[in-house]
Amino acid sequence: MTDISILCPTGHLGFTPLEPASFHAGCALKPDVVIADSGSCDIGPYPLGADGQASPVAWQRHDLEVMLLAARRLGVPMIIGSASDTGTDRGVRQFAQLIRDIAREHGLAPFRMATIFSELTKDQVLARMAAGAPVRGLDGRADADAATIARTDRIVAVMGAEPICAALRDGAEVVIAGRSSDCAIFAAPLLNAGLSPATAYYAGKLMECASFCCEPFMGKESILGRITEDDIRVTAMHPGQRCTPASLASHAMYERRDPFREYVATGYVDMTDVRYEPWDEKTARARGARFVRSDRPMVKLEGAGKVGERRLAIVGIRDPYTIENVDAAMDWARARLAERFGPPGEAGWAVHYHAYGRDGVMGAMDPHRPARPHELGIVVETVCADAKRAEEICALAARNLFYARLKEVKGTAGAAALMSDEILVGKPGYEWTLNHAMPVDDPAELFRTAFETVDDGARKAA
Repeated sequence: MTDISILCPTGHLGFTPLEPASFHAGCALKPDVVIADSGSCDIGPYPLGADGQASPVAWQRHDLEVMLLAARRLGVPMIIGSASDTGTDRGVRQFAQLIRDIAREHGLAPFRMATIFSELTKDQVLARMAAGAPVRGLDGRADADAATIARTDRIVAVMGAEPICAALRDGAEVVIAGRSSDCAIFAAPLLNAGLSPATAYYAGKLMECASFCCEPFMGKESILGRITEDDIRVTAMHPGQRCTPASLASHAMYERRDPFREYVATGYVDMTDVRYEPWDEKTARARGARFVRSDRPMVKLEGAGKVGERRLAIVGIRDPYTIENVDAAMDWARARLAERFGPPGEAGWAVHYHAYGRDGVMGAMDPHRPARPHELGIVVETVCADAKRAEEICALAARNLFYARLKEVKGTAGAAALMSDEILVGKPGYEWTLNHAMPVDDPAELFRTAFETVDDGARKAA
């Protein structure tokens, strides 16, 4: 019976540094492969649109170094998905260079590295659309058209397991992949070992976030998965954690629109009939997933485009009457802004008042909005294509809260307090333009793979 063990030390490489002790405990059990995801759309559209990153390079290097040294010592493959937070070509190249640097510093023996690129140009997507390939909107979005693509600055395709499978079959010992389905990076070595898509992809779904599937909650700790056909056993590596049927089942439902389906390019995992059972004091098992293959592969596209420059101000309000009428104060301030700068939509600017202490996190969706908060912290956020104009709008949007003409207010004293008189410069504002799926004939056709031998830092074409 095929039995594959996978060690996963983190659910987002580099976002905060992984914990080495539980990782090395897992290495002592001699896993067959070491895998970690390094990206997410949870971080918002800015890093993708600006082709930047959300994680400090020092933390990324730390995690890559810990993993690479262990994988080469064990002589097992190491797979990284969604390099440098977004999986752009820049991110793949950055991680590949970090691998070369680490290999040189530690004098590692030569190994074969595959880099898999997933970025698409706007022209490539437009050409496919012109040839009749629809770009279908997900989660209620309209299908993409030429205008959607025009306001997009950067696009990545989300790969399934197929390009990674091919790289491993071609001898890759380290795989640095662009934007990837979280579960696909785990599924690849399992599929190559002959396990079914149901088992392979479902194992990836359970393991993708490392110790998030264990209890009590601990981030950045390692887990070990032992996988045979229709039998997935996950063990917590931290001595204070355990994996239970409840913790494993709850993670299976994590970040799902439908808690019983996990979609990949070639279909979806049906988790409806999965059974969760205890195995030992630190291990739980899962069985019973099914894979429903789609009629045609569909590859998800993620795209982001710049909206404008952002400026921020922070205003504190403690006056009970102003707090009670803060919505009226905001409305008054918005009206004065429109008088001076023109209607926000037409004039190309926007203002957002985030009322922390009332509903600053969830906004109108907050189910327990307090009627009379003790105090409020108002984060004023403005967005405009012109940076100087954004700063001016933000300054007036904040200061107008002092002068809001509320019915019982007879002066400005005590109505509001600026945390600082300066206007803070935020990163540019980006929006998600693409959360879509595009049909393909081959689930690997959008992705490009390159090989090299990493030999004490010297790059040699394969």
